[in-house]
Amino acid sequence: MFILDKKIFILVTQIESKNTKTNWNIIMKKGKPSIYYFLAGMISTFTILIIIILLYLANNTTTAGNTTDQDFPQGYKIISPGIPGYLEFAGERIPTENFEVYERMDREFLANTYWHSATILAIKRANRWFPVIEPILKKNNIPDDFKYLSIAESNLENVISPAGATGFWQFMKPAGEKYGLEINQLIDERYNVEKSTEAACKYLNDSYNMFGSWISAAASYNMGQENTTEQRERQKATNYFNLVLNSETSRFVARIVSLKYILQTPEKYGFDVKEEDLYKPLEYYNVTLDRPVTDFADYAKSYSINYFTLKMYNPWLRDNYLTNRNKKAYTIKLPMEGSIEIIKD
Repeated sequence: MFILDKKIFILVTQIESKNTKTNWNIIMKKGKPSIYYFLAGMISTFTILIIIILLYLANNTTTAGNTTDQDFPQGYKIISPGIPGYLEFAGERIPTENFEVYERMDREFLANTYWHSATILAIKRANRWFPVIEPILKKNNIPDDFKYLSIAESNLENVISPAGATGFWQFMKPAGEKYGLEINQLIDERYNVEKSTEAACKYLNDSYNMFGSWISAAASYNMGQENTTEQRERQKATNYFNLVLNSETSRFVARIVSLKYILQTPEKYGFDVKEEDLYKPLEYYNVTLDRPVTDFADYAKSYSINYFTLKMYNPWLRDNYLTNRNKKAYTIKLPMEGSIEIIKD
């Protein structure tokens, strides 16, 4: 590989400049015929300079093309992630031989591979919450793959959408109440992971019975059962992948599928999350609350914790008091002693 020495470049330039001055002095002494010698000298000078510049540029281009792992942190390369040749969801094959379906999947594999922060958080949170969700799905005969739907909906976080959908499973209030969740000013069981998962299972079983397909059941979770029925009838098609749908629902199943494969084998997609980096499951015990509470801060102190910790374990408590006129029995989670560090005031 050619390496240009700047000192040599300067020296050559100085020599050629000196030669030019010498040639000019000769011309002045000998007359006009010597101008041909002067021009020849000038041409040779510029030729040498052009050769040096071209060699310098060629050297830089070669160096740029031969990048090493040291040029990128951790040997990082931006590539198109590989998609498995066979994809399935809940035992149903994804027809990636159709180019549009393949590109739908490709888009979501790309998005979730390179949306690093969200996917890393999903991997970390799954270690805490999948052990809670999985047995509930199994008890209700829902395929295990549906745990990834909760990531597609909320990334395993108790969030509220602009439309008002709430919790891990993003229930709107009417649907939540329809499937047995208590939702009011003081209690909102959409924030209760166990109870909202139970409600999601009921919804999905109903959808499967309506549409005869787990993929269609997943799609209906995004667009609603009535809209799914309407589009199937209007378009005279029953296969989800043959339906013209809004962008969000068209992408929804592909998003779940991509999350499934990325979380199952994260290292194949560049994620190197260590065991010690995963969020640990919460250790807690249950107590029954079947009376009114005038102040949950005082209630928390009676168990040697603070209000913040009580809310962290029981986010479905929506205010700092509970009337509970009917003396309904609620299950309150409290951290096992020594399982967490409680910040002292």
